[in-house]
Amino acid sequence: MFLKQFYSDCENKISIDPEQASLFAKNIAGDFNPIHDTEAKRFCVPGDLLFALVLEKYGLSQKMCFSFSGMVGRGVLLNFPPTQSNAFDITDDNARTYLRVEREGSIVSDEALIEPFICNYVAFSGPNFPHVLVPLMERHKVMINTERPLVIYEKMSFEFAHLNFTEPKLEGADSTLDVNGKRGTALLHFIVKADNETVGTGYKKLVISGMREYNHELIQAFTDDYLARMESYKTAM
Repeated sequence: MFLKQFYSDCENKISIDPEQASLFAKNIAGDFNPIHDTEAKRFCVPGDLLFALVLEKYGLSQKMCFSFSGMVGRGVLLNFPPTQSNAFDITDDNARTYLRVEREGSIVSDEALIEPFICNYVAFSGPNFPHVLVPLMERHKVMINTERPLVIYEKMSFEFAHLNFTEPKLEGADSTLDVNGKRGTALLHFIVKADNETVGTGYKKLVISGMREYNHELIQAFTDDYLARMESYKTAM
């Protein structure tokens, strides 16, 4: 599968170095969050890469839920356990859990189905800032702390009516933002279409900390800087 370039096998463990993680974030997911840059002080592996590796190694189940509980930093070796269980954890050697996976229903391992679903999902998920989150924040008259932005990828879930389809295409659906003081919870919904019908639905959950009153000039400057970083990277390729 195309993911082989984004990780290494190390004595039956998975290693993802900053270069591999950053390449996946930018080239596959379109995610230019500075936390995925190779030189980032608080560098972490994109959650979407962990999600993709689960599908590569365990197949696509009819119903799946991914709950993220920790950021994978530099030098972390991950254990992807050999299991047929409907619930399992991705951990390190200190038994710290980074991702909890729950699944139900039938399972397929067909790369021709799994690869396009991965690519479609991460293309939807990666650019959620600024294209989805900024309009949501403006609507609710709140915004992130532009000096110390903290947006946590907490959960992703989907369910298919069946798995007997080809060439899935993912489309964004309604998105919501619930604000409670300085904390916000965003649900980014999507649908999956194939063979001229809707075959699945799902959502991505983000938790936003340090929210404050909306300031158009500040968030616009932050957005412009983000988009400039993206354009500079693409131009240099």
